[in-house]
Amino acid sequence: MQLSIIKIGGNVIENKTELAKFLNLFSKIKGAKILVHGGGKLATQLATKMGMESKMVGGRRITDTDTLEIITMVYAGLTNKNIVAQLQAKQCNAIGLSGTDGDAIQAHKRPVKDIDYGFVGDVDGVNNDLLSTLLEAGLTPVFCAMTHDGKGQLLNTNADTIASELAIAMSKNYDTTLYYCFEKKGVLLDINDETSVVQQIDTKKYAQLLNDGVIADGMLPKLENCFHALQNKVTKVCLGDMEMLAPTTKLFTTLSL
Repeated sequence: MQLSIIKIGGNVIENKTELAKFLNLFSKIKGAKILVHGGGKLATQLATKMGMESKMVGGRRITDTDTLEIITMVYAGLTNKNIVAQLQAKQCNAIGLSGTDGDAIQAHKRPVKDIDYGFVGDVDGVNNDLLSTLLEAGLTPVFCAMTHDGKGQLLNTNADTIASELAIAMSKNYDTTLYYCFEKKGVLLDINDETSVVQQIDTKKYAQLLNDGVIADGMLPKLENCFHALQNKVTKVCLGDMEMLAPTTKLFTTLSL
């Protein structure tokens, strides 16, 4: 059975018009599907309004106690339920989840090495049986970027990582394609030229793009998650803007080993 797992980023989430357009495309995807969303930009905006500084290292957020409270409100609350409500209006029977719900995603607090990321979780496992049951019941899971450690502690977990780990876990039961939707049409040779999409990237091309500095900053963890998924039996990984979900769209990046 086919399964589509789509991760959507903050640039779409924070724009009501763009979000509505994306959810319309998402709702029309045939077959089983799972949506994973971030919300980091909204969380940063709320933190700023509350006089808090958001700290990022290598595209990843440092999560102290106060930050964890904000992202719980934004990710698991406002953003998640807004998406679910809009999908219901489009006759897509969605169910909003975090990793804590139904013990869907187990994680542990990232150990301190060079950087103390605070209450950030690294995924240990995914509850395949729960998700398969939901999908078979005709429900569409909508995951926010939060997990738990099984001991009562919420953890902020990178949404790209969650999407990758869900795809890897569900590949045991489904023919899984992982889509990363963001503001660009794919991996670009020239960040200022939307037509400079690298349409096919394998491991050799990936190494070359890294060496040339084409893949840098926030794209680094995204591409790491892509190849991690491919190395663990995910069928296909695609990167691009929301238009890649439309059947006629050709301009996006497909990754392979």
